[in-house]
Amino acid sequence: MNDKKAQTRERILQAASAALIQHGPAEPSVSEVMAAAGLTVGGFYAHFESKDALMLEAFKQLLAQRRAKIEEVDNELDGEARRALIAAFYLSRKHRDAVDHACPLPAVIGEIGSLPACFREALNEHVELMVAQLAASPEDTDKALADIALMIGGLAVARALGPGELSDRLLRAAKSAVR
Repeated sequence: MNDKKAQTRERILQAASAALIQHGPAEPSVSEVMAAAGLTVGGFYAHFESKDALMLEAFKQLLAQRRAKIEEVDNELDGEARRALIAAFYLSRKHRDAVDHACPLPAVIGEIGSLPACFREALNEHVELMVAQLAASPEDTDKALADIALMIGGLAVARALGPGELSDRLLRAAKSAVR
């Protein structure tokens, strides 16, 4: 793929990622994504075979970015300390209010069952990789799973509430439960 085509593809993926974080994979149309990328719809099929293919690639890319962020957290910490540190960021007002570079799961999780199976497969792989990153030992995997569920659910409800005292309290309570 030549550089210009690769750059255009990346612009489309970035626009799709932002739309996915804000609205989930079903709502944004191809024309909305392409307009956000500063492109016309006519060029879409030179880069992706379908909207689902675009949104799946954006979803996988966003999940990989989330895991890369976790890799930056000190591996010398025990599982519980790592999860508490990760929860401090994940369940923050800054992350709740982020428009881009945020976790897509709160926007996607309610739709995942009605999307093509490849989205569920990507989520399954992501959760398994996250557990491996967050569990210090095999005995720690159930706690890591529970903390993942608490963080995603807590962030989803906080985003739904929007900025405000109740949302802030919810974030603090969820962080406290992870600790």
